Amino acid sequence: MKAENTVEIDLAGKTSLADTMIVTSGRSDRHVGAIADRVIKDLKDKGFGNARVEGLPACDWVLIDAGDVLIHVFRPEVRGFYNLEKMWGADRPQDRAS
Repeated sequence: MKAENTVEIDLAGKTSLADTMIVTSGRSDRHVGAIADRVIKDLKDKGFGNARVEGLPACDWVLIDAGDVLIHVFRPEVRGFYNLEKMWGADRPQDRAS
């Protein structure tokens, strides 16, 4: 789905919410929605059950809670505003392959 600036943050020992957080961006609200829909479908198809999802109607920021993994899909301006990478102590993205 060509998600951009994908970062994986190890949460082990930092919180009991999850073990891993994935933060990525889409270029527009439609792109964010498409990325989120694909992630949700892939999780279900691979047997991870129904993930809890927040933010799909607006698609500025979609949170997918898949249990041990939290996935955040942002529009770039919203991602910059909340800056989860800094909050959780991860380095800024370096254009990793998505």
